[in-house]
Amino acid sequence: MEDYQFNDHNKEEFPPAHTAEHLLNQVMIRLFGCERSYNAHIERKKSKMSFHIDHKPTRQEEKEIEREMQRLIEEDLPVTFEVVPLSELPEGVHADRLPSDVSDSIRLVRIGDYDVCPCIGKHVRSTAQIGRFEMLGTNWDEHEHSFRVRFKIV
Repeated sequence: MEDYQFNDHNKEEFPPAHTAEHLLNQVMIRLFGCERSYNAHIERKKSKMSFHIDHKPTRQEEKEIEREMQRLIEEDLPVTFEVVPLSELPEGVHADRLPSDVSDSIRLVRIGDYDVCPCIGKHVRSTAQIGRFEMLGTNWDEHEHSFRVRFKIV
């Protein structure tokens, strides 16, 4: 499977921040019962991700996001990959965000037993290689029920 041809990938990710993106998605799912981010801009210097959630998080909830991210990073979870046929996606993994011309087989990225997601981007080998997650700030849009997290990886 080493030479399997996936869809073209037009991004050059910063692996620590990109892996943190996967973790933050799952942290938000577990803390707020939401979907994965609907808008993410992940960069080396500063990143932002937006989620639809049912309420404006309290300061304590914001601190819990940061604490949980740092705990997962320090836990040094392995980041592994597997290729599966599109028809055999594991429970909880959805194909609705994949491109319409997606390959017959896709690469799943697993972060320990914490998260699994289709992705062809670059990642670190384990969460300890991410570094430190620093929340720079948040924004709440009451009308959209949208919560944006701005962060950097140090």
